[in-house]
Amino acid sequence: MITALFEDIDHVLIEVTMAVIPLLIFFFVFQFFFLKLEKEKIKNIVIGIIFTFAGLVLFLQGVEVGFFPAGEAIGESLGARENTMLLLPVLGFLFGLVATFAEPAIRILNYEVEKVTAGSISKNVMLITLSLGVGVSIALSMFRILAGIPLWWFIIPGYALAIILIFFSKDRFISIAFDAGGVATGPMTVTFIMAIAVGVATVTEGRDPLVDGFGMIALVALTPIISVLILGLIYKQKERMEQ
Repeated sequence: MITALFEDIDHVLIEVTMAVIPLLIFFFVFQFFFLKLEKEKIKNIVIGIIFTFAGLVLFLQGVEVGFFPAGEAIGESLGARENTMLLLPVLGFLFGLVATFAEPAIRILNYEVEKVTAGSISKNVMLITLSLGVGVSIALSMFRILAGIPLWWFIIPGYALAIILIFFSKDRFISIAFDAGGVATGPMTVTFIMAIAVGVATVTEGRDPLVDGFGMIALVALTPIISVLILGLIYKQKERMEQ
């Protein structure tokens, strides 16, 4: 079993190496000409890069042998059941909540927001806001697959709503919102939730995994934007009430 986990890991090593080497080259060029960091800091950075390299290799290998197959199997099992029109969106919402809580990129974004805003926007509020947004997007994606609704029926009105909200939300939330949309489409969502969506589309009659299974990530990138902009409206209203 342990041997199976590390089968074909060589191509993952090559991919991660090709991704990390350019970053190393840029760093050492900047170190030589501009940064001039102390040896102790360089040592810590190199150790961090080694940990990053090992983490990427293990994560990508785990995705290939675990996350993708497990996600597709769960999606196929759920999609094969009867009366899934209500069950799958509810489960999709829960999957979205859990994946967002486990998303490392979102944790980092929330920490930076709290630090830059001196705690006026707490990381817990941001985490709950983004989790609800992603949960709604996964629920809508599952409903879209089951009902056979085209993706643009959600995308165009969604971005139209986001553009409208820009004019009413607080300024500081606008940039956070559009950054959050990209951060929410991180490795947990892409590797696990998307595999579930593809699995559901595979076993649902009349659905194409390529046409219906994909596109979920577009919704995941959209709903956090709207949820953060709505949070900005709440903060704006709260400030008016306190004045």
